[in-house]
Amino acid sequence: MATTEQTAQPELKRVMGPGLLLLFIVGDVLGTGIYALTGQVAAQVGGIVWAPFALAFAVALVTAFSYLELVTKYPRAAGAALYTHKAFGVHFLTFIVAFAVMSSGITSASTAARAFSANAAQVFGLDLGEGIGITLIGLGFMGLVAMVNLRGVGESVKANVVLTCVELTGLLIVIGVGAWALGLGEGDLSRVTQVDTGDQSLVGGVIAATGLAFFAMVGFEDSVNMAEECKEPRRIFPKVLLTGLALTGVIYVLVSISAIALVPADELSVGDTPLLQVVQAGAPGFPLALFGVITMFAVANSALINMLMASRLVYGMSREGVLPPLLGRVGPRRRTPVTAILFTTALAFGLITFVGAVPDLGGTTALLLLVVFAVVNVAVLVLRRDRVDADHFRTPTFLPVVGALACAYLATPFAGRPTVQYQIAGVLLAIGVVLWVVTVAVNRRTGTTVRMDPEALSGEHPTGPRN
Repeated sequence: MATTEQTAQPELKRVMGPGLLLLFIVGDVLGTGIYALTGQVAAQVGGIVWAPFALAFAVALVTAFSYLELVTKYPRAAGAALYTHKAFGVHFLTFIVAFAVMSSGITSASTAARAFSANAAQVFGLDLGEGIGITLIGLGFMGLVAMVNLRGVGESVKANVVLTCVELTGLLIVIGVGAWALGLGEGDLSRVTQVDTGDQSLVGGVIAATGLAFFAMVGFEDSVNMAEECKEPRRIFPKVLLTGLALTGVIYVLVSISAIALVPADELSVGDTPLLQVVQAGAPGFPLALFGVITMFAVANSALINMLMASRLVYGMSREGVLPPLLGRVGPRRRTPVTAILFTTALAFGLITFVGAVPDLGGTTALLLLVVFAVVNVAVLVLRRDRVDADHFRTPTFLPVVGALACAYLATPFAGRPTVQYQIAGVLLAIGVVLWVVTVAVNRRTGTTVRMDPEALSGEHPTGPRN
């Protein structure tokens, strides 16, 4: 019966070729991270701000090889939850991975809300300081995101192309301004070799900054959710994903070099609008309001997409019986997951109000995903025993080992990660575990079976950036 029903279901339309997939991946990685956290990374390492971004790129690249083996082996739209479930078959572990991905979306969206507030204050000349004014704008912005989410947003590949172009344009402006100013003899390129890690050693400072810079590199893992909508995914995914990561890595390094060459690290680390400072320093005549609007657009899109993803994941987990049924209710008019949207928005409100700081929220996003990436790297090795009747990409065995160790290490306190990030992640996951326990207890009383289908947990995964 189950097989007949699955066969009767229509397949997703395969519309994405190499070009559109490349734009999707580039747009997925570009986002709030580089726009908001460049200054905070500079605060930890000084002029070698480019080094943590380069190291974060290397760790992301190693993990991408693991994703490539898994997505070409299992070209289905479920990502880390599917790989975890296939490798270990433990419902609770699959739930934790899925809930961690959901939580990373909320912390990422909250980071974007804070960055949006800071840029709005800069663009409109509002003197809000760093306190309640920025928080209120962030809350208002997140409320607007919730309203759009409740109304229903139909994401399309064409929309993603437009958003990618806007985000990319902002970063190319920074690179162009840097090249122009340096060509005129302005700025100081020698700063890119200056090190200031405070009380930490060079290695310790760079590793600690990498844990934060990693937030700018995440997002590529979302592309595996588009496998069922790609033409010949087994053939095109490896080359396109690696090309997309390489392009974003080069862009990030060039942006960080331009930033530090035009603005000293101690000034770049002040406030939540570092790239606005760079444009202002390198091209005083450039319309800053325009660049500010581009930045606002980029981070707003990050927030909306991440809240869409988070609410759909909660809805999917409720539908599978691993979260309370209340969270799976759908609005009768708009057909959107109303209670899941309200639940995830409430969590975001709490983060914006009681945490607020961009580095803490961005760092927590990186922390959650580093743990997920470590699990995925291990899953690759475990699933080597599972043979499939199709040719697929196979990563060299040492890479998942290196990836698992690197991701696990960067997620530990030994990497200089602040305690507050563990507290934020712990609270979010504790909420999930409590909901899990309550649901299991209710299910036992009512005789409901926990299905925990990882493909259903992926929900209606939207396209767009994570970071």
